Amino acid sequence: MKRPGLKKASKRVSCSKRYKIQKKVREHNRKLRKDAKKKGFGQKQKKDIGVPNKAPFKEDILREAENRRLKLEEEKEKKKLAKQQERAQKRKKENAASSEADPKVKKARKELPSQEDLVKQMVKQSDPRNSKKFLCSELKKVIDASDVLVEVLDARDPNGCRCPQLEEAVLKSKGNKKLLFLLNKIDLVPKENVEKWLQCLQLEFPAVAFKASTQLQDKTVQDKKARFAVLNGVVDQTKGVACYGSSCFLQLLGDYATTTEREGSLKVGLVGFPNVGKSSLINSLKGMRACNAGVQRGITRCFQDVHISKNVKMIDSPGVVAAQSNPKAAMALRSLQVEDKQENVLEAVRALLKQCNKQQIMLQYNVPDFRNSLEFLTLFAKKRGFLQKGGVPNTELAATTFLNDWTGAKLSYHCKAPENLSLPPYLSEDIVTEMQKGWNLDKLKKGNEETIKSVKFPNQASSIVLLSKGPTAGVLSDSDLVEDKPVVEPTENEMEDNCEILKAEFGVFDAEKEETEEPQRETPHTKPATVRFQVPGPVHIDLSSVHTDDAYDFNTDFK
Repeated sequence: MKRPGLKKASKRVSCSKRYKIQKKVREHNRKLRKDAKKKGFGQKQKKDIGVPNKAPFKEDILREAENRRLKLEEEKEKKKLAKQQERAQKRKKENAASSEADPKVKKARKELPSQEDLVKQMVKQSDPRNSKKFLCSELKKVIDASDVLVEVLDARDPNGCRCPQLEEAVLKSKGNKKLLFLLNKIDLVPKENVEKWLQCLQLEFPAVAFKASTQLQDKTVQDKKARFAVLNGVVDQTKGVACYGSSCFLQLLGDYATTTEREGSLKVGLVGFPNVGKSSLINSLKGMRACNAGVQRGITRCFQDVHISKNVKMIDSPGVVAAQSNPKAAMALRSLQVEDKQENVLEAVRALLKQCNKQQIMLQYNVPDFRNSLEFLTLFAKKRGFLQKGGVPNTELAATTFLNDWTGAKLSYHCKAPENLSLPPYLSEDIVTEMQKGWNLDKLKKGNEETIKSVKFPNQASSIVLLSKGPTAGVLSDSDLVEDKPVVEPTENEMEDNCEILKAEFGVFDAEKEETEEPQRETPHTKPATVRFQVPGPVHIDLSSVHTDDAYDFNTDFK
């Protein structure tokens, strides 16, 4: 028991307790010695006295013992070498498997999917929300239910994030719906580029500059109050948590709701392609995590109502389904083919690298010069430490990381604004003036200037220049959807029939006919026939028939 005057409790025990403990310890040690004696551990090992000097044939005995020892050592070395060879063969097989997984190899080995992948695929196929028809129907519901539609654009490629079919559907819909542009992720684009794009977009529809928050983890109002209590009422202005342009946007919507004098709250629908920041925009305006948001595309699958204020209600919508007629670079950034495993990640990375400057990519990712996309991914994987067993670089993980940098709010790249802007065919000057009615454009201009002043923009030299492919075509109706049919490999009989058809149409001939027929001279008006070349065989030359005056005679002997 610890006394009040002492720092530590006393270790003194009563004598009976101490003797009892000592007795228990002695019994335990005795039991251990008894068990060791039974097993023979406690006995002393007898020392090897060796061969006595008086023993007959002592030298022969010692020689046999030495030979026996050498044989045992040789057997150990052989086993060691056999194990090393087995390990080397395993590494060769792993390297061969990794090289066969390369998309450039023609005969790639088709690995069987794991059980978890099969289960996920079955769940995806069984869930009707993953179909393109469901996404189109949900997007139509959002357009019909909302009074104001906000097309969210990525500031890095605003023209590529525009969908002409969506804008035309909003203009043709009933109820005199208004259309706005919201330029999100302005902190990833140089300042001059943002100002030019705002001037271009405001010639068609009112445009709002915005920077959404990417690190809001509060799921309830109590969590939000607790976070503010920890910060003593001060707003966290770090790069990920800070949100700019929310006050201007909410004031613009509130003024429009009061001027129209409609019953109930103003319904604002957010539309756009996947991963432009629709859910992050709602979370930033709400101040908490009301919608699921992340780097992965296609998280939002159905529309969701979120009350922002008394007069304004936001409607979150799934991303617009991109049409298959778009270029590969646009499909890599805007479509969900990679997430649905309809397209390989390596092909998407290859399409993006073709639209960029190689030197800027090298400086951005700090990698040396590369010849193709596969070499870039191997260098990038080694730089980030994405290595598999045996030190093989994991190119697929590097490709997904690279694609997440481009679609998420991390990498800085920009597209140049057009100098001579012309209205699309579905727009006219009367429609533009009608769409700009009811909005306080002077307040909007001042609010955009304030947000641009408060945001920290990247340098022009540190941002990658991307060649934009123009507006991305989208699919809004079920009739425009094209089903993805599986590729059927032709059989041997079909291949032979195709070869015969090619021979008849294009004049493809075999090597046996090449020897009999004389080669025809090419004329400038006719195309040469395609020739199937063969590997030349060994050529036999008869030197006996060759006679020259300067030939040297080896039979003569010069002394």
